[in-house]
Amino acid sequence: MLLDPGVLHRIVVFRALPGLGDLLCVTPALRALRVACPQAQITLIGLPANRGLVDRFPHLIDELIEFAGYPGLPEQSPERDRFDKFQREMRDRQLDLAIQMHGSGVVTNAIVQDLGAQRTAGFFAGDCPDPSSFLPFQESESEIRRYLRLMEFLGIPAQQEALEFPLLTEDWQALQTVRETHKLTQNYVCIHPGASVVDRRWSVENFAAVGDVLAEMNLQVVLTGSLAEVSLAESVTQKMRLPALNLAGGTSLGTLAALLSQSRLLICNDTGVSHLAAALQTPSVVVFSGSDLQRWAPLDQSRHRAIHNSVDNRVALVVEQAKNLLEEGVYVAR
Repeated sequence: MLLDPGVLHRIVVFRALPGLGDLLCVTPALRALRVACPQAQITLIGLPANRGLVDRFPHLIDELIEFAGYPGLPEQSPERDRFDKFQREMRDRQLDLAIQMHGSGVVTNAIVQDLGAQRTAGFFAGDCPDPSSFLPFQESESEIRRYLRLMEFLGIPAQQEALEFPLLTEDWQALQTVRETHKLTQNYVCIHPGASVVDRRWSVENFAAVGDVLAEMNLQVVLTGSLAEVSLAESVTQKMRLPALNLAGGTSLGTLAALLSQSRLLICNDTGVSHLAAALQTPSVVVFSGSDLQRWAPLDQSRHRAIHNSVDNRVALVVEQAKNLLEEGVYVAR
């Protein structure tokens, strides 16, 4: 189905996923959509937790509508009355296009098709709702390129594959406070040992071993993480022989982003902060444990190195890639 972007005035995108990376990975597709349809009202149907993040992208998303939950979707408890009201309100909008950007569509295609839009599009596994606007879902396809491929299938040219994360004045102000309070140097690296899924976490001992090597290179080692990851980050600092600064739980998302943007390097698991580093063009070494490297690895393989936890001599390999990135001078002061 080749769309005529000029007649699209009311567009909704369904992606009710909670993760930071879940939104960042579709920013290239949203960018393509905005460039093709500058006149359109683009609405994201997402989760309440996304609101602060969505507010950073007014150039891509005009509005966030909080999803009411639905049976079969684990991200939010379903509320039947709220869902029925949500569905009625969406139908009243007389949408021109509804795009399913939430997985294979096994559960979500029915939700999107019931929004009452003139056209619907997305991915499918199993029965195809409409071969003119739905593509087969390929599990191991890059999450970024997946939705750009959908845009092109619909006749909306891709712009760039790069992710983005806008930094605000208050983010830089908060980073300056961190610098003054914690004596943060100009020559530091970040280690983020957490991940929302425990099975995707590399071991504390491995992170500590890498941290010591970086500290021996006269780099200030900074541990980052959420409030729930304070003790995890502290465990890494305790396992290290050399001092490290633990900022886990002490930064907002915006402050963390500003901190990462000035970091020489990031060492992390496959989690949202990996995509944040990609958006900020901060070099990184990402360890994959129990997740699909092909689907979630950063696309820029010169700036970001993805390593699977199943390989031999993992610590040595992470250290080698970290040193290579530092020596190659991929970092550019911003």
